[in-house]
Amino acid sequence: MRTKRENFGGRMAVIAAFAGSAIGLGNIWRFPYLVGQNGGAAFILIYIVFTLLLSLPIFLAESVIGRSSQANCRAAIGFLVPGRAGQLFGLLMVFTPLWLVSYYSVVGGWSVDYLVQACHLDFVRATPEQLDGGFERFIARPWLPVLFHMVFLGATVAVVAFGVKSGIERFCKWSIPTLFVLIVFLVVYSLTLPGAFKGVEYLLKPDFSKVTAHTFIDALGQSFFSLSLGTGIIITYSSYVKKSENLMVAGVGTAISDLAFALLAGFAIIPAVFSAGIEPGTGPTLIFDTLPYIFSSLAQHAPILSAVAAILFFLAIFIAALTSSISLLEVGVAYLTEEKEMKRGWASLLLFVICGAFGTLCSLSFGPLSQMKILGMKLFDFADSTASNVFMVIGSLISVILAAWVMPRSVLFRELTNGGVLRRNAHLFPIVRFLLRYVAPFGILVLILSTVL
Repeated sequence: MRTKRENFGGRMAVIAAFAGSAIGLGNIWRFPYLVGQNGGAAFILIYIVFTLLLSLPIFLAESVIGRSSQANCRAAIGFLVPGRAGQLFGLLMVFTPLWLVSYYSVVGGWSVDYLVQACHLDFVRATPEQLDGGFERFIARPWLPVLFHMVFLGATVAVVAFGVKSGIERFCKWSIPTLFVLIVFLVVYSLTLPGAFKGVEYLLKPDFSKVTAHTFIDALGQSFFSLSLGTGIIITYSSYVKKSENLMVAGVGTAISDLAFALLAGFAIIPAVFSAGIEPGTGPTLIFDTLPYIFSSLAQHAPILSAVAAILFFLAIFIAALTSSISLLEVGVAYLTEEKEMKRGWASLLLFVICGAFGTLCSLSFGPLSQMKILGMKLFDFADSTASNVFMVIGSLISVILAAWVMPRSVLFRELTNGGVLRRNAHLFPIVRFLLRYVAPFGILVLILSTVL
């Protein structure tokens, strides 16, 4: 017997949920340092083009697959590809987000710890020298990062267990506006710092001398990663979207929200980095290693403001990470409740145990298990590499092929135009279909080749 399915309440709920899945650590943790490494505004321009021409059409493809099926990932793909192949493709889409959330919650746990430290005023009380290497010392400790990883994952499960409307929709409807308020405050704070204008100039003035072939790969990969493509999230969330909703508007709204937040994060971080005289292309440690140093340095001039900024910044990171981890876990919960007829609470608890166990191993790979390598990588790095460079790319390619080449043209047209009622969408439909059939597969193949070569 098929489980009765919930639906999102309306357009704002749909965009909030989709934006929640898109806005995450990729915007705050990854985007600013990629901008720093790839020529500032030059990278941003390339990123915008890739988002509009490649990522948005793939997002729409996954939206169509989800809403047309009104089912979880495994079943949705099974409708289009019957037999064993459809089952394997569908299960891959269920497996990918669970693999992702297992190590993603480790990073989410770091945000919990840093939020606690910020609330204790640890960053403003310590000198910059005392904070040097603090991130490396924290992740190398065996069990404290594991504890925060489980706390973060527990918070994720708590939201998902309440369901689509009472849990996911309600959380996203207040958390996404809160995130934008927090990031705008941090932008204002960052722009008032001495020397911040150099960071603004860096973000707005393209430096094409730093643009290489790798810049295009970084921009394309960031665009895919940020919009949660190939993870089954968009398919699952779209299956909760009513037939009366405009999928194109939801897709464009999500892409704009995601891009706007990423740019705001850049303006919140890069000017502060320049103010402290730090290299903007520091790398992934820019957030967890560099920013506490910045707050400590600035506390000498404005201790109260720096303390507030530190708390709000790591609160923003925590909320952004949580909105994304919720969407990742929901894919597996939807599969278990519909295919295995499990109660939502029990399904959430089962995935908490499984993902928590694997995430614990990923966390310990920075400490006691650091010598355990797979293909020369620590377990955490291996999980991240396979998710970003293999599973998500394959998932995106499957979605594009199914929507553009397997699904009947009439179904694609019906879902994107609501049966021809949305005339503007009908005029745009040939462009979207062309991008899906020819441009998007090319972009995905470039990502694949960049990983292999």
